[in-house]
Amino acid sequence: MPPLRQYNTNLVSKLKEDFKGTGTLLRRVSEEAVDAEVWPEGSLEVLSQVEADQLRSKGEGGLYTLLRRCILAVLNSGAETDDARAVLEKFKDFDVGFIQQDRGLKVTIKSAPSSAFVDGEMIRGIREQVFAVLRDVVFTSYEIVDSGRFDLGTSENITNAVFHILRNAHLLQSSVEPHLVVCWGGHAISRREYDYTKKVGYEIGLRGLNVCTGCGPGAMKGPMKGATIGHAKQRIRNGRYIGITEPGIIAAESPNPIVNSLIIMPDMEKRLEAFVRTGHGIVVFPGGVGTAEEILYLLGILLHPDNRDLPLPLIFTGPPESASYFERINQFIGATLGEDAQKRYKIVVDDPEKVGRMMREGLAEVRSFRRIHGDAYYFNWRLKIDHEFQKPFIATHEAMHSLEIRKGLPTHVLAANLRRVFSGIVSGNVREDTMARIEAEGPFEIRATGPYMELLDELLAAFVRQGRMKIASESYKPCYKVVA
Repeated sequence: MPPLRQYNTNLVSKLKEDFKGTGTLLRRVSEEAVDAEVWPEGSLEVLSQVEADQLRSKGEGGLYTLLRRCILAVLNSGAETDDARAVLEKFKDFDVGFIQQDRGLKVTIKSAPSSAFVDGEMIRGIREQVFAVLRDVVFTSYEIVDSGRFDLGTSENITNAVFHILRNAHLLQSSVEPHLVVCWGGHAISRREYDYTKKVGYEIGLRGLNVCTGCGPGAMKGPMKGATIGHAKQRIRNGRYIGITEPGIIAAESPNPIVNSLIIMPDMEKRLEAFVRTGHGIVVFPGGVGTAEEILYLLGILLHPDNRDLPLPLIFTGPPESASYFERINQFIGATLGEDAQKRYKIVVDDPEKVGRMMREGLAEVRSFRRIHGDAYYFNWRLKIDHEFQKPFIATHEAMHSLEIRKGLPTHVLAANLRRVFSGIVSGNVREDTMARIEAEGPFEIRATGPYMELLDELLAAFVRQGRMKIASESYKPCYKVVA
């Protein structure tokens, strides 16, 4: 680990006096960057010396690189960009160190975004999120991956791993009835679409329901913002605004400041499973390839025969100008997954109050079903998730070209492969390692045959035309091409 900044003794004494008890010791480096020492906010167990060494290690098996990436994303909350490489380049001098003390772990940061601080103190919510990152990364590394307790090659153990990560993050509440609405949607949406997500969130909050999203901006932030007002009007002081992310996308989708419970899952597949295991109902707003990935993942699961009678309210909704977006999504689903898939969701245009009512009624059905069957309210163990939807997918040129998109495939296999197509494009849009691979080897080739080639090409082209691929959509260059 590089040497920590040596603070002037008089300055340290003065700052300690000025900010006694705040948990932050800060020194401004420039208008955009500061150095600081931060004490824990929230719960974080004291680490062993081995664990602390792994946090510091930049070598093979060390956690430093992963933690640096995730902590920078948290500190960069509110940034108007989804370009991970631009963020990492802007804060290329950012560094993080770890000191274990009796009172817990202290984090030293160098050249951090100054927007994470106010009047010399790190914003409390951001401080909580910094230590949520540490909590989840350390737990996943030592208790899930290295402990030998979980065979992550089997479906059952993957689900158990997801459960243990969420339980360690104190997300699961055994005494609470179904109340959690997962909201999916894009970060690159129009202002009217964003305002609509706030209205839906408001209706959800008025009904005493809580919100879980992917934690980023756009349709991930809007529902939380609306729910805070609904909760305030109902004098609900313990509203939950849960954000679930993973290291591959966190730099491009920094956690928004409303999130009061941040969870870092180890990969996209476990992130998606966390959503559907803990959520009691799902609302989908307009989005791009990431939203399409989430839709295909969920529908592929719900089409499994074991899930046929399982209640899970699913609503697609947006303002009037988004009607054509959902028509196109609906047509694509019908042409690929069939009418059974279309029956699993409702489309509501320009009626936030109706969405709120439908979701409350749907959660009542979920509560009744789980009570009758003796199922847990806090984690959907009964939901059957095929192993095809759990295996981590790494977007490489070979992997993307090898995906089969053709007629004759079992529906769940087609859904899983389509999900991987969109997942790969997400990776090519926001992950710096995948972007570098595409620059070196050219765009991904997505192989589709028959009508699927035209369907896929038209849907992706529509996302590009509507500016749904990236925030800076005018300069977007596709990272893929669809071939026969």
